[in-house]
Amino acid sequence: MIDTTARHEAIAKSIFETGLSRDELLGAIDLGSNSFHLAIARLDHGEVRRIASISEKVQLGAGLDENNILSEEAMERGIECLKRFLPHVSEIAHDRLRIVATNALRKAVNAGEFIRRANTFLPKPIEVIAGREEARLIYLGVSHSNASTDKRLVIDIGGGSTEFIIGQGFEPIEMESLQMGCVSFTRKFFADGRISEKAFDQAMTATATELLSITKRYKKVGWDNVIASSGTAKAVRLVLQELGWAGERITLDGMAKLKKHLIKLGNVDKIEFEGVKAHRQAVFPAGFAELYAIMQTLGIEELYYSDGALREGVMYDILGRLGNEDVRDRSVSALAQRYSVDIKQAGRVMATVGRLFDAVRDVLGFDDEDRDLLRRASNLHEIGLAVGHSNYQRHSAYLLEFSDIAGFAQTGQASMAQIALNHRRKLKPENLEITENLGGRKLVYLCLILRLAVTANQSRTIKSAPIYLSIMGKNKDHWQITLGDGLHKELIVSQLNEDVAQFAKWGVKLSVVG
Repeated sequence: MIDTTARHEAIAKSIFETGLSRDELLGAIDLGSNSFHLAIARLDHGEVRRIASISEKVQLGAGLDENNILSEEAMERGIECLKRFLPHVSEIAHDRLRIVATNALRKAVNAGEFIRRANTFLPKPIEVIAGREEARLIYLGVSHSNASTDKRLVIDIGGGSTEFIIGQGFEPIEMESLQMGCVSFTRKFFADGRISEKAFDQAMTATATELLSITKRYKKVGWDNVIASSGTAKAVRLVLQELGWAGERITLDGMAKLKKHLIKLGNVDKIEFEGVKAHRQAVFPAGFAELYAIMQTLGIEELYYSDGALREGVMYDILGRLGNEDVRDRSVSALAQRYSVDIKQAGRVMATVGRLFDAVRDVLGFDDEDRDLLRRASNLHEIGLAVGHSNYQRHSAYLLEFSDIAGFAQTGQASMAQIALNHRRKLKPENLEITENLGGRKLVYLCLILRLAVTANQSRTIKSAPIYLSIMGKNKDHWQITLGDGLHKELIVSQLNEDVAQFAKWGVKLSVVG
């Protein structure tokens, strides 16, 4: 195994010798259940060309106990790995880097503690992404790395979850994330390191059982060919090639031969293939058993391997955000349509929000990401009306936090949920704590700006009296609202005066000038 220090020095050299500007570099860090991965790429005529990558065995998933509490030892391994990654991303612009976390941190009940500690030194906050969002990004990476118009099934076996995507071109058609992976299956079926027929049968039966939920639907949609991505598929392909049982494709016949061979070896300590890195040796039988069972259950005779997957997908997603193809905006529009949002009212509220935001942007330290977050939440703050009128803000918050919304990390959805939840009725102290823990004082301010904009537009007409926001002196928590001339001015003033006490609960002094 290559010495870690030497590997990091080689990566740093490969990056800095390129002479590329910050605007030409992209970076993605993937906090997987088995390994943490760093990938750095350059832009080449709109395509992502990887120039450096490094992986470290962290086994975050193995640090979860039966109550899904992440151990201190696992957290320390993750923190130290991220500190080693840190120098390699120093030359990457802030808006061209993302750090995403998958199944282990989705499951860990104390994930917030790990994220809080890591975010103190990382240049970008960690984004915990949902399983289907992970699937979307994987497909994005695979489809750009293997251009084709065929309908394809993509399989990505991770440490704690496995993603299945059917797509055509660059668009996914079906996406699913199942709770099975090489780390979790190693703990269940190969914990003692022995490789037996019984262990294989148990792992393969468990895989087939998990697949029951998608098999009928996926077979009905169908596919022209199959691609597997990430570490398990790569290792299996390399081992089959080393043994002379595969070329470019992984076949069922080759898998059957390899199963017998592994059982004959009898123990993970005897896995000494060139294609299986030391950090993957212990989890190789479980990952292999899962892939073999997937092929059998779904009737896959052969599949190809893709070197592009989640990290490449993250970087292509960054390109979309930098351009005019941000999938988050498409998702927001789709949600607004699905829940029959009053588009005209949403437009009025967003126009007011934009004006208020711009007036205090510099003073309150907002950036473009804050503006986008507030704009999207403003568009969707009334989606709860589709569920019920009474306390609809609660329904809006629930839908925003727990729906599968393409393009958003869990933190982003939770932030939108808090903005929607607090745009009307009483402001509760417990919600203040949740909001500050989630997004700091800036998220509190975003909640209050939407609240002001909704109050100003409660008559649902463009002729209402406009409101103007300013910060008094150097105190960020002293806001003044001034009203212009227009309809319903007295009503708006009355509602704002009632909100003075509510704002005070969240530490903001609100002055109203009529």
